Amino acid sequence: MSDVYDHIVLLLSFPIYAIIIPLEILLSNFQHRRFYSWKETLMNIYLNGLNTALDLILRVFIGLSVLNFFYQYNISLGWNPIIYWIVLLFAEDLCFWLEHYVDHSCRLFWAVHVTHHSSPEFNLSTGFRSSVLMPLYKYMYFIPLALAGFNPLDAMFMYSITQIYGILVHTQHVKKLPRWIEYIFVTPSHHRVHHASNIPYLDRNMGMLFIIWDRMFGTFTEEMPEEVPHFGLTKPIDNPVHPVRIITHEWQEIGRDLGQKIPIKDKLKYLFNPPGWSHDGSRKTSKELQKEWIVGNKQTIKMG
Repeated sequence: MSDVYDHIVLLLSFPIYAIIIPLEILLSNFQHRRFYSWKETLMNIYLNGLNTALDLILRVFIGLSVLNFFYQYNISLGWNPIIYWIVLLFAEDLCFWLEHYVDHSCRLFWAVHVTHHSSPEFNLSTGFRSSVLMPLYKYMYFIPLALAGFNPLDAMFMYSITQIYGILVHTQHVKKLPRWIEYIFVTPSHHRVHHASNIPYLDRNMGMLFIIWDRMFGTFTEEMPEEVPHFGLTKPIDNPVHPVRIITHEWQEIGRDLGQKIPIKDKLKYLFNPPGWSHDGSRKTSKELQKEWIVGNKQTIKMG
């Protein structure tokens, strides 16, 4: 069954590599928009290669082993095959939303995820700018699926399918889609918000396939005409094309923070509090910045 799933994923993803990305490159250059640069595109390929290699190594030794352990204790709900796959689709996407939310809310995990947000460009190849170390823990979020009676191979297959969709929303060529699509699904407009470093857009729109989770849990924000997205990090990386620095820069920052002469409780907060937290208030989290932005602009972030 694993081989069948691998062939399906390859069949669905190959057009992105071979057709859609080259077309977007040609279109952006033809329109003189220059959404791609060689150095950023090569960095995306490099990071994806590292992530894929680590994922292949750990998938069996960590991913399947952990999930199969919990799967043996599953509560068999006797799913109808059609209902099984529909529920798995929604449940897996919700698990991803939770993982993504934690990645943005806990600095320890942000240090892994930040790599994906580090590019000042936003194009289809940005979808391949993987968080290299994420295979070390991403499967832990699928444990509830295994306990609910979803076969671990099925869960991993569904994750791969929704990831393919997640790559496609990394584009500036598609503007707003019909309102019903924008209400239910993650669209390029929603994901441009997610990758933007504009203060009102920070830590918003965490979904992979469905935007309904963000609407439900208060992390949704519309792309606003008056707030054109600026991509990348709020604090750009020095030497952003260094093959090691691009992966480890946030860990190095954490090391400097932990090296301060401060109480142990503050050291722990530098690990587990949101990015931007500081014991002396010299830095600010995204929520603190957004509160200041709302006051300064006398408006609210458009959510719902």
